[in-house]
Amino acid sequence: MSQKIKVLVVDDSAVVRNTMAEILDADPDIEVVGTAGDPFVAAKRMEQVAPDVITLDVEMPRMDGLTFLRKIMSQHPIPVVMCSTLTEQGSETLMRALEYGAVDIIQKPRLGTRQFLEESRIRITDAVKAAARANLRKLAAPRMEVQPKLSADAVISGPAPRPTTLQTTEKIIAVGASTGGTEALREFLEAMPMDCPGIVIVQHMPEMFTAAFAKRLDGICRITVKEAADNDTVLRGQALIAPGNRHMLLKRSGARYYVEIKDGPLVRRHRPSVDVLFRSAARYGGPNIVGVIMTGMGDDGAVGMKEMKDAGAWNIAQDEATCVVYGMPGEAVKAGGVDKILPLERIAPEAVRRAAG
Repeated sequence: MSQKIKVLVVDDSAVVRNTMAEILDADPDIEVVGTAGDPFVAAKRMEQVAPDVITLDVEMPRMDGLTFLRKIMSQHPIPVVMCSTLTEQGSETLMRALEYGAVDIIQKPRLGTRQFLEESRIRITDAVKAAARANLRKLAAPRMEVQPKLSADAVISGPAPRPTTLQTTEKIIAVGASTGGTEALREFLEAMPMDCPGIVIVQHMPEMFTAAFAKRLDGICRITVKEAADNDTVLRGQALIAPGNRHMLLKRSGARYYVEIKDGPLVRRHRPSVDVLFRSAARYGGPNIVGVIMTGMGDDGAVGMKEMKDAGAWNIAQDEATCVVYGMPGEAVKAGGVDKILPLERIAPEAVRRAAG
C-alpha cells in the first residue's frame, strides 16, 4: 500500500495493548499510531492523530466499550473492531456492538501454541484491513499483499462421489459472508418464509459468538436459526450457522442432507471457510444447491462458488452498492461462478424462487 492503515488500540490491559501493537506493527500495511487504557485517554489520542481504524475492548474502567462505540459512531464515525475474550456472556454484548456499528469482532491475543499465535495474527491483521476498507475504498483500493492461503484441498480432497450429480426435489441454500455479514444475514433470514428450503451458512466469526448470533436471529426470524452441530439434518424452515473456529461441510445420505462439523487448518485464511462449505455443496448437492455469497473482504468462497456452478448450482452474489466490503462477491463474479448479482433486499426472494423452480 502507498499509505499505511493508522490504528489506535484501546484496551485496559497493558499486556494486551503491547501484544496488539506488536502484532499490528509487524504488518507492513499497518501502523499503530497510539494506544489507550480507556476511552477518555483514547479521545485525547484521537485529537492528536486521526486513526483509520480503532480496536476496542468491551470492558474498561470509567467508560465501557459499547458506550464509547456509540459515541464514536454518532459523533465521528471511524471503523471499529471489537476485541474480546471468549465468553458466552460477553458474546451477547458483542452482538449489540455489531448492531451499534462495529465492523468486526476479534479474539484478544493470548499465549498459546505457535499455530494459535500465527492464526491469531492472521485474524487480527485481516480484521483491521477489512475495517479500513469498509464502505470506503472497496474494489478501487490497491490490493494488499497477503500470505499464501490454503484452499479447500486442506479439508476436502479427492474426486467427488458420483451420486451427487443427481437432481432431487429437495433444494438447499448455501450462504457465505464475512465483514458486514451479520446485518446482511439478519435481513436475508428475516425475509425467509416459514417453509423455505434448508439453509446452511458460513459467517466468519470467532467461536462462542456464533451461538449468540444464531440465538438472536432465531428470536426475530420466522424460521428456526441455530448454531450447527455435527450430524444436524438440514430441514426446511431452518438455517444452520457454522460454529466459530470449526469448518462445516454439507453431506448427503440418500435423500437426507446433513452437516459435518470438523477441525482443520485455516482455509483462505479462515475457519470456518466458505470455500469448504461450497465445495462440499458442489459435491453432495450439485444442481440441488442455490448458492449465495455476501459482503466480505478477501476471496473466500470464490473458488467454491465456481465449483458449485460447474456442478449445476445456481448462484447469487450481493451487489457492490449494498455491501460493506465488496471483496468476496466481487472475486466470485471474477471467477465466473455467479449467475446473478442482486442488491441485498432482493436476494432472499430470488433464492427461494430459484429453489422452487
